[in-house]
Amino acid sequence: MEQYEPDRLSPAQVAAMRRSLRNGRAAMTRRSLLRASAGGALAVGGLGALSACGIPAAGKTQGGTSAEDHSATEKRVSFSNWTEYIDVDDSGKRHPTLETFHKRTGITVDYTEDINDNNEFFGKLKPQLAAGQDTGRDIIVLTDWLAARLIRLGWVQKLDPSNLPHAYSNLSPQFRNPDWDPGRAYSYPWQGISTVIAYNKKALDGIEVKSVSDLLDNPRLKGRVGFLSEMRDSIGMTLLDMGKDPAKFTGDDFDAAIARLQKAVDKGQIRRFTGNDYTSDLTKGDFAACVAWAGDVVQLKADSPDVDFVIPDSGYVTSTDNMCVPNRARHKTNAERLIDFYYEPDQAAALAAYINYVTPVDGVKPYLARIDKDAANNPLIVPDKAMQARSHAFRSLSQKEETAYEEKFAKLTGA
Repeated sequence: MEQYEPDRLSPAQVAAMRRSLRNGRAAMTRRSLLRASAGGALAVGGLGALSACGIPAAGKTQGGTSAEDHSATEKRVSFSNWTEYIDVDDSGKRHPTLETFHKRTGITVDYTEDINDNNEFFGKLKPQLAAGQDTGRDIIVLTDWLAARLIRLGWVQKLDPSNLPHAYSNLSPQFRNPDWDPGRAYSYPWQGISTVIAYNKKALDGIEVKSVSDLLDNPRLKGRVGFLSEMRDSIGMTLLDMGKDPAKFTGDDFDAAIARLQKAVDKGQIRRFTGNDYTSDLTKGDFAACVAWAGDVVQLKADSPDVDFVIPDSGYVTSTDNMCVPNRARHKTNAERLIDFYYEPDQAAALAAYINYVTPVDGVKPYLARIDKDAANNPLIVPDKAMQARSHAFRSLSQKEETAYEEKFAKLTGA
């Protein structure tokens, strides 16, 4: 198990974090990001703590450390998630799926929307995790790269398959074997996040866009193309277009992708690198086409007949937000029961119908069709097997790689 050392962020990583907090995936409020209230300020208190590195290095990790499980006597589970990332009733105050779980099991879910950003949340938890203490949470939802870090550090517990029959059976093959958690021993996806190409039909005015090459090379799109300010998404899509697998690329491959994007920047092909604020550029037609997040595109298509998307023949990048049980959690069995509950197709359908992200649950389509036929037939929510086969994950990075790659990407984007 890797020894814990306090993370000293490079200037490029700090810049990337600030960029993400302002308008990247960290700033996404999931379903609400397209509402008038989207774009509000997010808490950034964790930023200084991360860069200050005031926590002494632990001699050894407490890898996969459990506490006495109080699930049988304490019928509760504490669940920390991102904002606006679960089903809500018309009152905006109740979560129907959580109420169903409580009625069925008698377990009360203490549900908290206290995750705004991966790095900020990590900064909040790491003093307790490094000290081998209970965080007060039984389930936490982390994006894949941070889940990988906590698994590597030994700060999350191995899950008991006997408590996860639905999760084991119904997890989509697309998400079964990430390089950072083969076979899903320590995590299960909450939802998937796909990166695609979106376009404005009116702004394209007959120009065909089918690939990243079209975005980068068609002179008729000069100054009307957008890429994402999140490194893994923009570089991953570019690598795929170059015939490279984001799960296996080398340092030379990364540099080649940077050079390809830099050429497009230098000739004015790329208008700018954005976070989720590209949604406004796309609907107004300032962007004729751009690299985009599928969760946004579902909502944009519902609101604008001009917006559509394409999956390049070379494939697309998919990441996941993942449920993990941190060390010393008091209610591990209850946590596993709740994870498994969301892998029942009818519950997964209720969740997907509301939040419109990629469901990780196989066999959900007929259940979702009873609620929302359009959602059930939307490949951005329920990918078919052909689309799943074109999905690629961005591989795990070492600390050294992440520092070097973020520096190069920051130079490219002018961050």
